[in-house]
Amino acid sequence: IPGNHKKLKSPNAFLLDFPMKTNYMYARMKRSVVNEIFAMTICLRLKAGAGPGLGTPFSYAVPGQANELVLIEWGSNPMELLINDKVKAMQSKILNDWHHVCMTWTTRDGVWEAYQDGVKKGSGQNLSAWHPIKPGGTFILGQEQDTVGGRFDVTQSFMGELSDLQFWSRVLTPNEIYSQATCGGHLIGDVMSWLEESVELHGGLTEVPFDPCRAGGVL
Repeated sequence: IPGNHKKLKSPNAFLLDFPMKTNYMYARMKRSVVNEIFAMTICLRLKAGAGPGLGTPFSYAVPGQANELVLIEWGSNPMELLINDKVKAMQSKILNDWHHVCMTWTTRDGVWEAYQDGVKKGSGQNLSAWHPIKPGGTFILGQEQDTVGGRFDVTQSFMGELSDLQFWSRVLTPNEIYSQATCGGHLIGDVMSWLEESVELHGGLTEVPFDPCRAGGVL
């Protein structure tokens, strides 16, 4: 219907569009991490923009540690997961199409896994073993924080589109992750979930109707 293109079919059927690298466009998740995180899974759907490196789909900063939890692909480096400023490379490049990406991690021996489109692409251990992720920080989409909630670097910013961020306080099973990726089921994160009202937009960032589980995605 003309003039009605902005209406979302449901409050979680949208994407965020980052049309260029900036140091001012970002979204903030209104709900912070309430409890210490001893195990987690974070999944999101993203489509990279043109240019080298995906940038930073999300960053979580707490007082005293700006890199408490960060996903970044910078320049020609592989995608990296940072926890408490410790880094593990994930050995997968996100090419210019929609992909479903998940990271799992537990404090126990710092075991981590990376999935792309439901398939495990990397795993390891000793990523900030026995260091729980601290609560009470700021969770930002599209920028890398050098202080809590700010000091963004344009070279590390995200360009592209992202959607359907879900954050759980447990390690999802490979079957659960595959089901999420292929739209066989849709679990909702208990720490954070993708809802229009839970995402605060800044710097001219726009949200666009989008349902990843419909043909072609864009409604």
